[in-house]
Amino acid sequence: MTLQHSGAYATTAGVPAQPQPAVSGIREGAGAAPVLRDLRDRSGHGPRRLMFAAGDVVVVSGLPGSGKSTLIRRAAAGRGIDSQDSRDRWDAWTPGFLPYAVYRPLVRLAHYAGLRRALRSGESVVVHDCGTQAWVRRWLARRARRRGAALHLVLLDVPPGVARQGQRERGRGVSGYAFARHRRGVGRLIADAEAGRLPAGCASAVLLDRDAASALTLLGFEPS
Repeated sequence: MTLQHSGAYATTAGVPAQPQPAVSGIREGAGAAPVLRDLRDRSGHGPRRLMFAAGDVVVVSGLPGSGKSTLIRRAAAGRGIDSQDSRDRWDAWTPGFLPYAVYRPLVRLAHYAGLRRALRSGESVVVHDCGTQAWVRRWLARRARRRGAALHLVLLDVPPGVARQGQRERGRGVSGYAFARHRRGVGRLIADAEAGRLPAGCASAVLLDRDAASALTLLGFEPS
């Protein structure tokens, strides 16, 4: 794996070391080593846009409350596939007294059905990932590879306390047990990335802290 903490990036998710409007990238060649771009600890002075190749799949992962949905809504330019959207639709349809646990399987089914349709279309997509479902990332990597595209991870590295506060601000939290599962899953993803181990089939990863994520205005794709 290539670790890139500074310098110019002329690759698929090209990111400059100093703030610039954007950097266009080229797809890395077959067999190229995965690349890690660490944009943390820059006090918000990171890039404003991350650009990927047309047709690629970008997975945004992090703790509940870390800002995944906020980032996707703000920066994915209508290409986001977020399980939260599926839940919001089902929340609007179901009686208020019905616990979410009762219809959670239907929400997940609707989310994955929509994701499958988006992948089959061949369009570029930005996917919300909770960090605990490794099989989803393997599936996405296979689908991207079959259509000649690449999978990229955008990892939000946010302290648990900040993520808990984010849950309170959105008025929706997860149980202590569920949050502990998420901490373990996301913690492994981040630790593995820092050690140069990306999930199989993943071409690159970008590490963001809260400031770096807040600075982003676009998760975009080059014209095909």
